Amino acid sequence: MSVPIKKLPPNAKGQIRYRFVVDVGTHSSTGKRQQVTRTFGTLREAKAEYARITNRRYETASVPFEARTLDEWLDQWLAKKAEDLEVSTVYSYTMTLGRLRGRLGHIRLQELTEDDVEAWMKWALREGRVRGGKAGTGLGVASVEMSLARLREVLDRAVTRRLVEVNVAREVTIPRNLRKAERRTKAMLPPWNLAEVRAFVCAVKDDRLCAAFLLSLMGLRPAEICGMRWADVDLGRATLAVTRTRTLMGNRFVVEGCEVACW
Repeated sequence: MSVPIKKLPPNAKGQIRYRFVVDVGTHSSTGKRQQVTRTFGTLREAKAEYARITNRRYETASVPFEARTLDEWLDQWLAKKAEDLEVSTVYSYTMTLGRLRGRLGHIRLQELTEDDVEAWMKWALREGRVRGGKAGTGLGVASVEMSLARLREVLDRAVTRRLVEVNVAREVTIPRNLRKAERRTKAMLPPWNLAEVRAFVCAVKDDRLCAAFLLSLMGLRPAEICGMRWADVDLGRATLAVTRTRTLMGNRFVVEGCEVACW
């Protein structure tokens, strides 16, 4: 039997790609056929992936019934990640994946489809903002891509655990024309010139946070400035050491991995 792999026309960069669509089973509640699409840069890679998917499908007619939802799997995945990552990193993952929960979290893990993920991506780019700006406006390309990247990682683990057959988010990507459109409309902020820096220094010289403002001009990150202590400053040698950071997360802050209440 021939492998249904199509050779695509050259893209904008002149690259030839190969694509196939394959059945991965049926929706457990609706009986609707489920398919995934894969695209590769070489015919050899496409054939290898097609063989892997079809062989796995025939080895086990279906994955054992799994009742947990995507929300429940996200909770389990994050709890496992928390054992190895910094608190601030886990917080970032939680916020990034939180963008997915409202529209996808209720779906049973095995029933999540590539169409579901792609529909979420389009919605997020169009009206997915709920905070950090006007609600109902589109999220930035970088924010949506970050959520997709974390979702791919989450579903890769589900595939490894044999909770699902394939990672349905693997081939969902933000269209190139949307990336280009955002770059064209994004305002480019030029760096301050010498006169502007001098004006800023004069304006903050009497402020109680003057030292922190001046350190920000030297390239230190806000978290590094907030974590600095007098013990890090050596007046004799006119040096300072960046040894710790302080990161605000909700109503808590983290100092060198120690979580502290912030009231």
